[in-house]
Amino acid sequence: MGKSTLFNAITGSRRSIVGDEPGITRDRIGGIAEHGRKRFELIDTGGIVPDDHALIPSQILRQARFALDAADHIIFVIDGRTEITSNDRELALMLRKLNKPLLLAVNKIDTDKNQHLVDDFHQLGIAPVFGISAEHRAGIYEMLDLVTAPFPETPRPAPLEEGEETPAKKTPPIKVSIIGRPNVGKSTLINAIVGEERSIVSPVAGTTRDTVDEQITHKGVDYLFMDTAGIRRKGKTHLMAEKLSVVMARRHIRMAHVVLLVIDATEGPLGQDATIAGYAHEEGRALIVVVNKWDAAPDKNKAKFEDELRDELKFLEYAQVAFVSAKTGSGVGQLFEMIRNAHKWASHRVGTGELNRFSMGLVLEPDTRIKYITQASIRPPTFIVFPDKKRELHFSAERQLVNRLRDAFGFRGTPITIKVKFSANPFEGLRKNEPAKRPPRNTAQKSVKRTGGESSKSAPKRKAGTGKNAARRAKSGTVRNKQKGKK
Repeated sequence: MGKSTLFNAITGSRRSIVGDEPGITRDRIGGIAEHGRKRFELIDTGGIVPDDHALIPSQILRQARFALDAADHIIFVIDGRTEITSNDRELALMLRKLNKPLLLAVNKIDTDKNQHLVDDFHQLGIAPVFGISAEHRAGIYEMLDLVTAPFPETPRPAPLEEGEETPAKKTPPIKVSIIGRPNVGKSTLINAIVGEERSIVSPVAGTTRDTVDEQITHKGVDYLFMDTAGIRRKGKTHLMAEKLSVVMARRHIRMAHVVLLVIDATEGPLGQDATIAGYAHEEGRALIVVVNKWDAAPDKNKAKFEDELRDELKFLEYAQVAFVSAKTGSGVGQLFEMIRNAHKWASHRVGTGELNRFSMGLVLEPDTRIKYITQASIRPPTFIVFPDKKRELHFSAERQLVNRLRDAFGFRGTPITIKVKFSANPFEGLRKNEPAKRPPRNTAQKSVKRTGGESSKSAPKRKAGTGKNAARRAKSGTVRNKQKGKK
């Protein structure tokens, strides 16, 4: 139908996955839009089939019901190039019974030649009817003029009076991305965190496709949770929608401040869990391993399970581990404090002076010391190290430095990046008191005294000069001859 394309066009984003396959959108996707100085929330729902009692279609209808109950205006999108079906008539009847402002958007009316197709849809009994093209953004602004007419305008900030300080900006929410393999309980977990049925939950692997966002406040701190699609192996993603879902999931890993890696306790840590965790580790995201379905685990020994987890995910020695049951809600409350701590340490900054005092006397290798160290950035904490030897740090030396930094300054739950640089020596290559090198003498050619370009034999004799200088030269020559005679 083009609902997701219309949603992206109005919000000016790429929040919803768009493709030629029908039924891509399943959960309800929300976004903020603005038209004519009026801000409003737009919700994209999955394709509604009223009488389909299958699991996923019925859950899509259930999610759409939540959106319809909260909506101030409903836009019924229909494909203008197809004929009216019985499902279209049943859905139109259901929407009219809601007694809410309603309009019909006939999509894919790309040219004026297709305007006559709009007339056939008046028989659905919905007015007004707009012919639009979501892909080319034709007819959308006229439709939004009608939709937003009763909406209040967004108030502009009042000008500051003399001496009045600018109000402090609100702290942005902590962005938390929930990732993991398909069917490990990510959607159930976000429903338990939010406290409502925000995502569709089913035993069918790969139910979630779009990323579902939900912002909540807990103890004065704002959180934005993002439920992503299950990440499969590349060889097992065949449908275009599944491939796009994986791309969107990895994109939201980069956008997040903290990542929750959900693992199935009944299966234990697998190789695919390590691959997915590697995506977050490479992006430098603070990470928490959430062991879900702990109530159904065959062995309730947490210490043993964590040892196996650390052995499988050796590169996540910094990550915190939480044992929860999203189905019963057990252990979910502890995640908020763990997220705050991980975000705090990922955003922590240490002064250069304190770092250099820490590095004094620190020997990383038998003959390698640190001359200078400074923190370049946060999220992840990145340090630039200048060693006294012009060579890269060995892996063991870098690991030792990271552990020393954690012991001294914290940085729990976040990866640490080390970059090595070498100070330039302006006197490199020069020896002390080295004499200037002269060009070698050519001994094969005899030196010939030349005067005025001629040899001394052929050159004419100079006449004796006159004046004071000539008398001095003559006198000095006489003195030298007398001295030779005495000898």
